[in-house]
Amino acid sequence: MTLARSLPDDATEWWIFLGAFTLYVLGRWFFAWRQARREGDARPVRAAFAEEDGPDAVNAAPAGGFRSYRQFSGFVAVAVTVTLVAVLTDGRLRVGLLWIVVPLLTVALSYLDFREARKARSRT
Repeated sequence: MTLARSLPDDATEWWIFLGAFTLYVLGRWFFAWRQARREGDARPVRAAFAEEDGPDAVNAAPAGGFRSYRQFSGFVAVAVTVTLVAVLTDGRLRVGLLWIVVPLLTVALSYLDFREARKARSRT
């Protein structure tokens, strides 16, 4: 397989990966901040940064590295959608669609993960 690569070849691709990861993290923090603000927390920014699970976190064993099958299904649906857009389009249309679709799907995944983490915290 000569087309398969393990790491990006140029700096632009690294910036794209870094941007997607940053968008995901910012989405998680935004949703946590908004939830803390709705609950009337005195310091919603601090609550948003402390939102991540501590040492008593629920193990992510049921579906591989995912907490639920819903998260796994969301990840697969996003991967299939991005792959279909990349394969079925070309040129400017591909770039335009990917610049629209990927950020929207990344924020949707961060919201799904936020909801699953919130459910896990409420059960304990």
